Amino acid sequence: MDMDDLRRRGLVLLGCGKMGSAMLRGWLADGFPPAAITVIDPQPAEWLAGQGVGVNAELPDNPAIVLIAVKPQTMDEALPAMARFGNGDTLFLSVAAGTTIERLESILGAETPIVRAMPNTPAAVGRGITAIIGNAHASEDQMALAESLLGVVGRVVRLDSENQIDAVTGVSGSGPAYVFHLVEAMALAGELQGLPPELAMELARQTVIGAGELLHRSEESAEQLRINVTSPNGTTAAALELLMSEEDGLPVLMSKAVGAAADRSRELGR
Repeated sequence: MDMDDLRRRGLVLLGCGKMGSAMLRGWLADGFPPAAITVIDPQPAEWLAGQGVGVNAELPDNPAIVLIAVKPQTMDEALPAMARFGNGDTLFLSVAAGTTIERLESILGAETPIVRAMPNTPAAVGRGITAIIGNAHASEDQMALAESLLGVVGRVVRLDSENQIDAVTGVSGSGPAYVFHLVEAMALAGELQGLPPELAMELARQTVIGAGELLHRSEESAEQLRINVTSPNGTTAAALELLMSEEDGLPVLMSKAVGAAADRSRELGR
């Protein structure tokens, strides 16, 4: 399967919320023909009007891809309508959290090509990272096509097994919220040191934005960048002595946090 085949047979986007919209915007900006896309959503967003995509229109006879972007709690209601495309050469690409390949196969058919993906919210600005894993019926060409479609919203990495999805959820899937809370915590700490709230937030926010951009552009590791900014016995070293404590520092707290998210991901997948 290639992009020409995808354009000819069409793509069905099942669910067009925040993640579905981010991907759709990326495809359209990348030049994918709108007429080859059919969006199925009970409450389609206003921005879809005039984009040239089919909205709740008749489905293609044999779509190349059905991309599942509905909420997990609506999966049982939305997915059976797509079951007629199962056990064939239609690839089902799922970005639905907590929905296992086994569950998808139980609805769509055991021989259905399926790729499960875990993206994250920076996909909305083209800076996401998505981890993917395919079942036994997903060919290399289909895996590559999934990478191409997801690549419009950021980087894509392949996993060795589906079990790794839960750890990915804990690190990158939920990770943006950790960073946002870090900004909140830094701003609050600045207030406690006497800064006005708005100034403290501006300093914290821009510091994280700038550090992220430096990390993005630099060829050095996060560890080396940390070392570069830490003068011996200086102010940063004094702060890091607390943050890097082996007893109750950030590594310990982050390990617990990522573990809690991964455990919850496992629970949702049962």
